[in-house]
Amino acid sequence: MKKIIVLLLLTALCLWQYARTSAAGEYPFLRSDYSKLRPVKIERVTPTKEIKQLQGIISEAREKGLKISIAGQRHSQGGHTYYRDGIVLDMTPFNKILVFDEKAKTITVQSGATWADVQKYINPYGLAVKTMQSQNIFTIGGSISVNAHGRDIRNGSLIRSVESFRLLGADGQIRNVSRFENAELFPLALGGYGLFGVIMDVTLSLTDDEVYEMTSETMPTTAYSDYFLNQVKQNHDIHMHLARISVAPDTFLTEMYATNYRARWDLPLTDHNKLKLKDRNVWPLKLLFGLNRSFDWGKNAFWDLQQYFLIGKSTVLSRNNAMRSESDFMDYSSDTKNDLLQEFFIPVEHFSEFINGIKPILQVEQLNLLNITVRYVNQDEEAMLSYAKSDMFALVCLFNTPLSKAAQAHMTHGIRRIIDQLMLLNGSYYLPYAPFPSVEQFQTIYPKAEAFFQAKDKWDPQHLFMNQFYDDYRGH
Repeated sequence: MKKIIVLLLLTALCLWQYARTSAAGEYPFLRSDYSKLRPVKIERVTPTKEIKQLQGIISEAREKGLKISIAGQRHSQGGHTYYRDGIVLDMTPFNKILVFDEKAKTITVQSGATWADVQKYINPYGLAVKTMQSQNIFTIGGSISVNAHGRDIRNGSLIRSVESFRLLGADGQIRNVSRFENAELFPLALGGYGLFGVIMDVTLSLTDDEVYEMTSETMPTTAYSDYFLNQVKQNHDIHMHLARISVAPDTFLTEMYATNYRARWDLPLTDHNKLKLKDRNVWPLKLLFGLNRSFDWGKNAFWDLQQYFLIGKSTVLSRNNAMRSESDFMDYSSDTKNDLLQEFFIPVEHFSEFINGIKPILQVEQLNLLNITVRYVNQDEEAMLSYAKSDMFALVCLFNTPLSKAAQAHMTHGIRRIIDQLMLLNGSYYLPYAPFPSVEQFQTIYPKAEAFFQAKDKWDPQHLFMNQFYDDYRGH
């Protein structure tokens, strides 16, 4: 086995050096996002540090008839963080920790702070975040603007962790927003994609850091729903969970493995709570994932190696470490291609049916599917644009695709076919990604969308805060 791994690494290294391309640079006056799709000319990018500065920019935009978009790490892929001829607010310098209450288990942070900033601050106190994405590089403001979810199966979507926030509106006023104060704005701005104003700072509820034992096991995809409901959800010692479905040709969508994080109450936190700074083995995994992009045999090998290193093994780690970055090896640089995400939510009881329905679509459309991660999301319809209308599995699908118009048209056709299958089973899809779904599909899956846009008209009648997402689904 070691010889095979070494051979794969050497082969991957040669191919990597041969095919390697530089990161696609942006032209001085053009702006895009992580997708590298649809760049447009903008007015300027303004790093933000002070509240008065932000209020001044809003005043300027009103006077000059300019639009404002809001950006953090820019990992949304559907034009949510920029707009043609507009001002882009770079919120990343707006990143202070403002208030921490250890006893109440709450923290207030400026919206440009990252989850890594929060974890670093609260880790010495034995506390952890409740919900976040599987990487800690994103900003707090960006995460709540998309109402993110993660691998915690007990605390729901991120909106449940938000106690309150301050919102700088199009009129220049700063409002305290919670479930009790300016309550109408709470479900609009959370999961509102920056269309209702600038989130200034956020108060989050925290939870205890814990020691987990991480283990993985394989199963056929047909057995996963029952396995999750009976062996994972019912076991209250399992606090976090994820799964991955095979995209390897030999076992395509028929095999998967599940990873559980079971609380180990018998182990002291102090032995395991040193924060890890970097993933191990990033470069070997990065090289192997490159083969996964390019060759069927690479997909088979990558799937086999995942199981070899996970199944039958166990790792002890803290909650904070379990929620830190896990996918640096997926970083990708090319001028002509990119890895694009699409995420589909399917009711737990329809999981196998959905997999069976999309398998022939993926095969006929020949979409280059690199990875499917499965997470569980509790029903939560508090956000106006909620994706979790029932208890659902989220299938996070990573595709590699050329950036040409023809390739994007092909992706659009394939994704819309998948969305049609999703709608038959009362599923939904996530909005932070490339706008392949049609307007009709969006309106069907998000029936409160019109009320959302009407509220936008009320709170921002001049449409000061704008982005490409708005144009795609309301500006037609």
